[in-house]
Amino acid sequence: MLNDHPYLKDFANWKDQFHGFFGDDFWKNFDGIFQNHLTQYNLYQGDNELLCVINIPGIDQLDDIDLFVNQNTLEVEGKINLNFKGFKLVQEGIFQGKFKREIELPYQVREDRMEASYKHGLLMIHLHKLIPADGKKNKVKIKKIED
Repeated sequence: MLNDHPYLKDFANWKDQFHGFFGDDFWKNFDGIFQNHLTQYNLYQGDNELLCVINIPGIDQLDDIDLFVNQNTLEVEGKINLNFKGFKLVQEGIFQGKFKREIELPYQVREDRMEASYKHGLLMIHLHKLIPADGKKNKVKIKKIED
């Protein structure tokens, strides 16, 4: 599995060391690959609802997470920072740092019916399907303007 790969742990260090040689654009191509794998999620579908559950450990302040929905795309970004008073990190197996995740939804969702909650390291987002109008035409009355 990618998480167990020894090079993944040191990716941030490699990025810093080679930044000057390759530049920002080169590394931006890789960020999504590693970050997407590290921010795991499940997407559940009901009749006209979606429930997206994203694994984001160590969030103390909900302001550290930004959540956006645009038609049929869900975006979440933030920063994971796990600190334990009196301890220093010796080995790292849980991703820490800035992340950004885009999730394609199977259909467009309503803007007025979105709920998100965070508990025990899980961000739960409840969305409702946007059901298009029934195709009914709304007649517009036309006024006659006199000369």
